[in-house]
Amino acid sequence: MIARRQVLAAGAAGSAALALSACGGDDGGGEVDGEGKTITMWLMEGTNANTSEYVTALSEAFTEQTGATLDVQVQPWDGAHDKFVTAMAGGTGPDVAEVGTTWVPEFADAGGIDDLTDDIEADGLAEGLIEGLAEAGTLEGRMYGMPWYAGVRSILANGEMLDEAGVNEQPESWDDLLSMITTLEEHNSDWIPFPIQGGSIFAAMPFVWGAGGEIATEDGGSWTAAINQPEAVEGLEWYTDLALEHDSSTSAANTWLETDTLAEFLQETVPMFITGSWVPATIRADNPELADKLVAFTLPAKDSAVAPSFLGGSLMCRFTETQEPELAFELIKLVTTGEFATRWAEETNYFPGTEEALNEVVDAGDELTQVFATQMLDGGKSVPVTPAWGKIEGAKTLGTMISSVLGGTSAQDAADTAAEEMDGFFGE
Repeated sequence: MIARRQVLAAGAAGSAALALSACGGDDGGGEVDGEGKTITMWLMEGTNANTSEYVTALSEAFTEQTGATLDVQVQPWDGAHDKFVTAMAGGTGPDVAEVGTTWVPEFADAGGIDDLTDDIEADGLAEGLIEGLAEAGTLEGRMYGMPWYAGVRSILANGEMLDEAGVNEQPESWDDLLSMITTLEEHNSDWIPFPIQGGSIFAAMPFVWGAGGEIATEDGGSWTAAINQPEAVEGLEWYTDLALEHDSSTSAANTWLETDTLAEFLQETVPMFITGSWVPATIRADNPELADKLVAFTLPAKDSAVAPSFLGGSLMCRFTETQEPELAFELIKLVTTGEFATRWAEETNYFPGTEEALNEVVDAGDELTQVFATQMLDGGKSVPVTPAWGKIEGAKTLGTMISSVLGGTSAQDAADTAAEEMDGFFGE
């Protein structure tokens, strides 16, 4: 079992197994008396263009429900990780904060955020959570974050270009996807059929997972790199070979971020690419004419139509130093369930963290929404839920691996180098 490094005196709770029962739903409460009290929440900047209106409505509802005042402080993502760490160490953080999925294990291990397992169980909120988000918030069988919103990557395409080449249909396997790419390349050599984004590890991981591979595996609380095992290497090699052997991409794309690929797609030189569920709304706002041509497909696995795809997003967490844990959890419930969960999802074009709210969003959405939702529900997957992941991400271990392969290093050699570096972080 991982030994906790308790940064705060009131550190995270122990590691008993999570056993959340199917309790009856909570009615939104209002049982906690917050008269004369103030709850502070950190909300990350840039996700919602209507943040100020949302915060106003949320604050009014929270005060009406509890009597307490809500102080929302919007924080930029840039530098946020270090600000969180400093706040946790000094006891200067908020009561509640939006925390990115890949940060939760690190902050929980440090003792900076609370174990919410018992609160979630008591309020009957365990059932119907989006599995990948719940997994991302769980460390050693305990939940340290309540799922709020998520995004997932699938294939977004220009249906008009696909129709022109005669390949506008869902690929059911890697072979189908390769056939589409080859046909697109043969139809118009000026197109970039399927850019391989060297700067995006989350475009590559569905192929590692789709071959049956893993980034790392856990046994008895200890993690070991698996990115250099045969299945993972097969997926990495197949993905990069789309560029190296099948002319799906361009050498310029070896360093492209997802924003670079989107820019090319907007120029209608790229017929299809891997991108997030939030992107169609951006295209709709910037280029309504192109938006009318959009179609989407789930990313296929080696032998099926849906591969695991990284489920990223945020959870709502309670800081350990809060003086009002019950009031703070009332806020977490208000934000992550019901009206405000659905509203946030609709305004941001991300998916909510509960199946009930997700169903409302999907029912009100279009075919694109349904495709991305299928990818999330059938294939949403988390990166290794370990405090070491933040260090691996910070060191760009997997990104360097992908760039190395695109630069000519064999997939096995690049994966072996990455695995060695990962194991060093896991062993710290």
